[in-house]
Amino acid sequence: MAEEDRAYCSSSYLMYRYVFDRERAFSEEKSCNICDISFSRLPVKNSDELIAALRQKMADACADGRAVLALSGGIDSALLARFAPQGTKAMTFRCVIPGKKLIDESTQASHWAKLNGLKHEVLDLTWENVEKASAALMKHKGAPIHSIEAQIYCAAQRAAEAGYSKFIFGENADIIYGGMDGLLAKDWLFSEFVERYAYIMPYRVLKDPKLILEPFIEFEKDGHIDGHEFINKYFRQEALGTYNNACQTAGLQFVGPYSETYLAAPLDKERIRRGESKYVIREAFAKLYPGENLPPKIPMPRPTDEWFAAWGGPVRPEFWPHCTDNMTGDQKWMVWCLERYLDLLEKK
Repeated sequence: MAEEDRAYCSSSYLMYRYVFDRERAFSEEKSCNICDISFSRLPVKNSDELIAALRQKMADACADGRAVLALSGGIDSALLARFAPQGTKAMTFRCVIPGKKLIDESTQASHWAKLNGLKHEVLDLTWENVEKASAALMKHKGAPIHSIEAQIYCAAQRAAEAGYSKFIFGENADIIYGGMDGLLAKDWLFSEFVERYAYIMPYRVLKDPKLILEPFIEFEKDGHIDGHEFINKYFRQEALGTYNNACQTAGLQFVGPYSETYLAAPLDKERIRRGESKYVIREAFAKLYPGENLPPKIPMPRPTDEWFAAWGGPVRPEFWPHCTDNMTGDQKWMVWCLERYLDLLEKK
């Protein structure tokens, strides 16, 4: 059983968006649910090998007809859609706020669905849906959650109610194949990368902060950090933990075809820095969708700025007053989520 250390776990969540240390937990009664990333993966050296790997993984996932494909407007899920059998259920989820115009990927996703003969459903989600889902997800995870986790969970619930058992996502494509161009934009000095990657420095929020640097130190070489190597361990584990927790809490199996591969050739960082992020996936897209334009890259939309525009910040004694005054919506979500999880621990 992990040692209870709420101060450490709170700081770890704020810096890395998850607790990576299996020896520590928010409560001695519940260990943090940390994703195992030691599973075997297929090596991929070029776009042809990626196409072959995705075709195989999609065939395996869809063989029993009980898989749903999460379909965004981007190229990662568009490639997966190319290998889904005709008639496969595809789901796009979007957040809605009455009277507000938000990012909507459903039109582009519908285009991919139509091209590939998929049954497309758009699931609209409100703040009330997200807030209600967050408690169940945190209890299952033993930790606060990512801002996209509740959306995934709500969609997975819908799929489970319809009799599906698997949910397929394009997650990890950016991490593995050079899509995180901001984190690959330069050769980072150690301190620069820490400040660039950490979501919230704990001292900005907590009265008892812990500066947890071990993950960064692990990848330090001559005062620098290789961003690609770092994210392929810690960001990959955090991301897979997010998707697995959301699907498992709803009773579904998460399937990530990209996550079951790895880049077996040196990443061409100069090519990425010239504007060709995810070049292996781009090449695969051009082969599978000749004549189609590359859609713009959009992270999974979530209107955290709007959700937390009127939030006054945390009130628990662990937090500094007004600590969220100058934060982004995504950062406010993390602080809100951490406070709510600490509240949940006391309601047992």
